[in-house]
Amino acid sequence: MAIRSFHNHTPKLGDRTFVDRSAVVLGDVEIGADSSVWPLTVIRGDMHRIRIGARTSVQDGSVLHITHAGPFNPDGFPLLIGDEVTIGHKVMLHGCTLGNRILVGMGSTLMDGAVVEDEVIIGAGSLVPPGKRLESGFLYVGSPVKQARALTEKERAFFSYSAGNYVKLKDQHLAAGYHLPE
Repeated sequence: MAIRSFHNHTPKLGDRTFVDRSAVVLGDVEIGADSSVWPLTVIRGDMHRIRIGARTSVQDGSVLHITHAGPFNPDGFPLLIGDEVTIGHKVMLHGCTLGNRILVGMGSTLMDGAVVEDEVIIGAGSLVPPGKRLESGFLYVGSPVKQARALTEKERAFFSYSAGNYVKLKDQHLAAGYHLPE
C-alpha cells in the first residue's frame, strides 16, 4: 500500500483498517476503524482534508478527492464520509459530504458541495451535481439524480449488513497480508 505524507500531513488509519497494497492514500486523510480501501483506489487529500468514518468500504478503482480553496471557492470543499458507507466500484467522490449508512452505486459521481444525508441509496451510474442535497430515506437514480422512491425497511437494514460483510472480508485480507508490500 502507498501511504504517503504530503505537506506535513500523514494519513491516519484507525484500528483494524485495511488498505490494499495497490491503493494510494496521501496527505490529510483519516480513515476510521474497521474500514476498508480496496485495490486501485486513490484517496488524495493533498489540498484539503478527507475524513472517512468507521466500518466504511471504498471499493476497487474509486477516486476520492477534494476541492481546494482558491479565488473561486474561498473555503474549498473537504471530502467527508460517515460511518457504515459502502462506496461501489469506480465511484468518483469530489469535495462532497456523505452522512452515515449510505450505498453509493458503482460508477457514480458526486461533485463539489453535494450533501448526502443519512440512509440514502444512490443507484449505479448516477451523477450528483455540485451543491445538490439528497434527503435521508430515499433511493436516487439518474444523471443528474432524481429522487425515485422511499427506501424499504429491507433496504435500510442492508446498510449495516453491507458494512458488517466488508468488515469480515477486510479481516480476511488483513490476515492474508494483502495490505503489506510484496
